[in-house]
Amino acid sequence: MTAPALDVLRALHAHTRASGLPPPAALIGDWWDADAVIAPSVDLRPGFAPPDDPDLYWFGYLGFPVRAADSSLPPVVGGLTDEVLILRDGRWHHESVHGSACAPWIERALSEPAHTAEHGWTAKWTAPERGPHLAAIDRCLEAIRAGEVYQACVCTRFTGTVEGDPLEFFATITGTTLPAKSAYLHGDWGTVTSFSPETFLRRTGNLVSSSPIKGTVPADAVPESLSASAKDVAENVMIVDLVRNDLGRLAVTGTVRVADLLSVVPAPGVWHLVSRVEAIVDPAVGTNELLRATFPPASVTGTPKIRAAELLAGWESSPRGVYCGAIGMAGPGHALDLNVAIRTVTMTPDGTAGLGVGGGITIDSDPAREWQECLDKAASIVEATGTTGH
Repeated sequence: MTAPALDVLRALHAHTRASGLPPPAALIGDWWDADAVIAPSVDLRPGFAPPDDPDLYWFGYLGFPVRAADSSLPPVVGGLTDEVLILRDGRWHHESVHGSACAPWIERALSEPAHTAEHGWTAKWTAPERGPHLAAIDRCLEAIRAGEVYQACVCTRFTGTVEGDPLEFFATITGTTLPAKSAYLHGDWGTVTSFSPETFLRRTGNLVSSSPIKGTVPADAVPESLSASAKDVAENVMIVDLVRNDLGRLAVTGTVRVADLLSVVPAPGVWHLVSRVEAIVDPAVGTNELLRATFPPASVTGTPKIRAAELLAGWESSPRGVYCGAIGMAGPGHALDLNVAIRTVTMTPDGTAGLGVGGGITIDSDPAREWQECLDKAASIVEATGTTGH
């Protein structure tokens, strides 16, 4: 029987901690055409962005670039590793760039996964103030009426503390909510636990795709209400056009296409409208050139992107940090898979935690409903409870 990804991660985590090795990093869900990609041990360091065409595997995050210096965690963190474990088609595979054999301690993690948590966790959360967020939405609506932007993603932040093992915090929520693009990164600088449903960029060979999410209703709503909502449909289509424009900067002429438009997809606590845009890029286009054309993600910024980012810096009371940036991996052959860092909890070494939430504002937005959408998006995380063992 194949060992579950979270139990393998627990075993790797226990060994690296006991041996003084750098911790593992994990991507669990829909990653790299697999169900999980885990770096058994990787030294993640501040300031290490993905190389243009890495010879090794890069894991890390890129923080949202607005007010980045004010974030509680470094704006960029990353590291390189020679080897990864990949869960694909129900089987674990060990892959090494240099053809190295799987170390015995890694083999043990696959054959003797840790089914029992060594440590539990507790979390306490404080919701953001309603008034300032509604005021930010009102300022956004004024900018839309003035013609400065057509749409913008206005965000706020839950604050709190997480005590105990950050990995178990990640494992509990991932195991119960099954996010499409969850990620765990840890180092001396802090911890990032992401439970994202959204793909920012995926590149395989010369094919690049992005799957923006815009449009949300709570899980207990009728899913069809999303596709019937003129506001949500318009919001999604505006962001699809922005993604088409971003990818079109580098795409081979005539290859940008909308492969999927306005699909209703479940996510923890909510339903989303999701589309997918694809493009072919020249083999000479490197990862950094691709990121310069597309980052930050369109769905969490606005249209037009540059002006929206400028305005958001004044509307929002705190910097986003990792939230609304991108988390994932890059590899040889221009391989790239990044999520949009939403539903993402950051933790400083002392356990101080943050959880950003927000939503896209259009001329039809109702501020009270937008506030409720923020609460709905956060619910699966802030209402989760830890355990002291299984």
